[in-house]
Amino acid sequence: GLVIDGRTLEHVLHDSLQNIFLELTEKCRAVVCCRATPLQKSIVVRLVRNKLKAMTLAVGDGANDVSMIQVADTGVGISGQEGMQAVMASDFAISQFRHLKKLLLVHGHWCYTRLTNMVLYFFYKNVAYVNLLFWYQFFCGFSGTSMTDYWILILFNLLFTSVPPIVYGVLDKDVPAEILMQFPQLYMMSQ
Repeated sequence: GLVIDGRTLEHVLHDSLQNIFLELTEKCRAVVCCRATPLQKSIVVRLVRNKLKAMTLAVGDGANDVSMIQVADTGVGISGQEGMQAVMASDFAISQFRHLKKLLLVHGHWCYTRLTNMVLYFFYKNVAYVNLLFWYQFFCGFSGTSMTDYWILILFNLLFTSVPPIVYGVLDKDVPAEILMQFPQLYMMSQ
C-alpha cells in the first residue's frame, strides 16, 4: 500500500513526476491520499482516469470532496455531519460508509444487468417494427402508403417503450441480494 500526504502530493503532481507516480500506484493494492486539498483530490482522480484509462469512483462526505466527486465517472456522497454538498454533487447518496459495499455489489449488479437487457430489448423492438415496415413496402409496391395510423404508432411506442422497462426495472433481480453480498465475484462474471 501507499500512503501519501498533501505536501508530498503537491510535489508529485507536477508534470515531470506524474508518470512515475502512476507507475508506483499501479504496483500497489491500495493508495491513500490524506490531508489533501480539494484541488489535489480532483487532480489525482483526473490523472488516474485519463492516463490509466480506468473507471473511477469517488466517495466523499463534505464540501471539500465536491470537485473530486464531479471529476470521477461515478460519485458517491455520504450524508453526514459535514453537510449535504457532497450528496448534492454526487450520482448516488448513502447515509453511512458501510452501505458502499451493498451499493456497489448488489445495486450495481442489478443495474448492470437491467441496462444490458434493456438495450437488447430496445434493439429487438426497433428491429421488429422496421422489419414490419420493410416487408410492408414490398406488399404495397413501394407506394409510400402508411401501414398504420398515427395513433397506433404512438400507442405502440408508448406500450413497448415505457411499460416493459418500468416492469422490468422494478421486478427483475436475477440474483438475490444475500448471494451477491456473499459472492462478490458474481459482479465481475456478469460483465
